[in-house]
Amino acid sequence: METEKQFTLFQENYQKLLREIQKVIVGQGDVINQILICLFTHGHILLEGVPGLGKTKIIKTLSKVLNLNFSRIQFTPDLMPADILGTNIFINGAQGEKSFQFIKGPIFSNIVLADEINRATPKTQSALLEAMQEGFVTISGQKYKLDEPFLVLATQNPIEMEGTFPLPEAQLDRFFFKVKISYPGTDELLQIVERTTELEEQELNIVIDHEEIMTMRTIAKKVLIPEGVKRYAINLVLATHPENDDSPDISKKCIRYGSSPRGIQSLIMAAKVKALLDKRYNVSFEDISSLALPALRHRIILNFEGQVKGLDSDKIISEIIRDVKIDK
Repeated sequence: METEKQFTLFQENYQKLLREIQKVIVGQGDVINQILICLFTHGHILLEGVPGLGKTKIIKTLSKVLNLNFSRIQFTPDLMPADILGTNIFINGAQGEKSFQFIKGPIFSNIVLADEINRATPKTQSALLEAMQEGFVTISGQKYKLDEPFLVLATQNPIEMEGTFPLPEAQLDRFFFKVKISYPGTDELLQIVERTTELEEQELNIVIDHEEIMTMRTIAKKVLIPEGVKRYAINLVLATHPENDDSPDISKKCIRYGSSPRGIQSLIMAAKVKALLDKRYNVSFEDISSLALPALRHRIILNFEGQVKGLDSDKIISEIIRDVKIDK
């Protein structure tokens, strides 16, 4: 009974949070849900979309309704790691003594918007790696822990390649999800115009606090996953490996490297949250397959043949989902 109460609490808090965000954000339901899934599974998210689709607006709205510290880092070619992490400065004390003092950078926040992350050099991009994976940063041999919850939301523009630096595979793998933001339809555009040009902006309320977020993260882990569903998630990820004998032909012909074990972890943890939102207390096969695209699309690398054929990771993953059998 106690576990059921916790699951109900999770669902109620989630719906309150969703309704508050939708006071400001029009449409983009899948994007918002996937961002919230990352929040409650201790993950980070890469948002890909052309300018003007509300990526920054969604993130700022989320920080307001959660009452969390928010910082925005505009990535540019001249951005240095110290501009993100912080640096030691030399100071003179009141009595003339000299010492170093650490000045924290914008990474020391609960929600960090890494805007246009692919505009910075690989050296600067890699400054996020330790923070995203370990939850702390190291400056001059000294470790500094980041406050929880800690969520990095990075954005990148898929159509502008000049002056950009592709994210290294090691950094891409640190993102729990890669989410593609689509262009709004006619009805949604009408609502956007009304809200931004004719009406005053809605006042947002704080829905849940820091402690409730941490509690909801713990609750999500309690959702059960049957052995067969777990194996299905594993088989999906293994099917992205061209050297695997059971992989479909499209993987063997078009993939150079498949997903890492983080892909399995992302699939299972995200599926637990999805099951909870559907008022189920165990993960289904459909939960896994429906989340395969955001969890795996950035974790596979196409070979030359796949690129020549004009394929992308979404097409290949969709084919893998159709090919991998469900053993109930």
